[in-house]
Amino acid sequence: MARPTDSPSLRLDDLIADPQTRIVVCCGSGGVGKTTTAAALGVRAAEQGRRVVVLTIDPALRLAQSLGLSALDNTPRPVTGIDTASGGSLDAMMLDMKRTFDEVVEQHATPEKAAQILANPFYIAVSSSFAGTQEYMAMEKLGQLREQARREDRWDLIVVDTPPSRSALDFLDAPKRLGSFLDGRFIRILVAPAKAGGKAYFKALGATVTVAVGVMTKVLGGDLLRDVQTFVAALDTMFGGFRERADATYALLQDAETAFVVVASPDRDALREASFFVERLGQERMPLAGVVVNRVQTLAGNLSRSRAEDAAAALDEATPRSSASADLLRLHADLATMAERHQAQIGRFRSGNPGIAVTQVPAAARDIHDLEGLREVGVTLAG
Repeated sequence: MARPTDSPSLRLDDLIADPQTRIVVCCGSGGVGKTTTAAALGVRAAEQGRRVVVLTIDPALRLAQSLGLSALDNTPRPVTGIDTASGGSLDAMMLDMKRTFDEVVEQHATPEKAAQILANPFYIAVSSSFAGTQEYMAMEKLGQLREQARREDRWDLIVVDTPPSRSALDFLDAPKRLGSFLDGRFIRILVAPAKAGGKAYFKALGATVTVAVGVMTKVLGGDLLRDVQTFVAALDTMFGGFRERADATYALLQDAETAFVVVASPDRDALREASFFVERLGQERMPLAGVVVNRVQTLAGNLSRSRAEDAAAALDEATPRSSASADLLRLHADLATMAERHQAQIGRFRSGNPGIAVTQVPAAARDIHDLEGLREVGVTLAG
């Protein structure tokens, strides 16, 4: 097995400079800095001559603040303050999952059918809150942006900040889950009465389904059976389209023009999640550029933890009162302990994932909330 030091370094400048790279997907578990990484990559690529659009699914709007925008919505908007001397540009947007779902309906149904679907209570519930809809619509929006980029020659690089899911794997699993729900057994059971004689058939389904329908009726309101029947009947011609679009986007994620950047923090759980994602990407034959480990504690100078602790103890003995110098030395020792722990975690990750390119981003002394901060992160990501 390769030693941890054998793992290559991830140089993202080489990735974004390659014109064959058209999509960069930043993925990882929640709270590891995916949004900041995506924004920093977008800024750096734009200032190096790429025409970039960044798609974020971050509900905290931190990307909008970092890019100097008052708000982001489902429409790409230009970012000002970017150095365009090299011919690059940067647009940014935030996914509105319901609006994206509505666009799919409007694009693939007649105006009459679309109006019927959009007004349906069951559709409203599914498009607004069904588990996996956000992840599915993130992939749908990625497909839309890629088609728009080809059609209009507007962007040559799309950077995607994936949803803050419980698990990073949800982004890849969502299309299958949503598709299975839409043409699953329970939906077919609810639709069956219209095809098999109405209420007489429904009564024969048994108490279990009746109870389940009763619960869903309370949640969704209205006549659930009628709403589901109307929804499925109106959407009947689109079921295949959902799966086809999901399959097309999945194929896009496997294409050589796409690169995945797995983002993690130097914590055990986040790096374990990153290992799972690296393995899954390999199984799905999706191109992995490497792993970014954010918020790594670093130290200036060569003062070790033990020497700092010894010096603090010596000052305490020599000075009857509390010494500010001793307090600073103890703080340095604490930071050194954290730095050692972070490097140990990263070393274990490298050992378990030999050959995977890794780069480390030091913990920032301040929150990243402006273009200058994103440029600093970009310099670090460049290696």
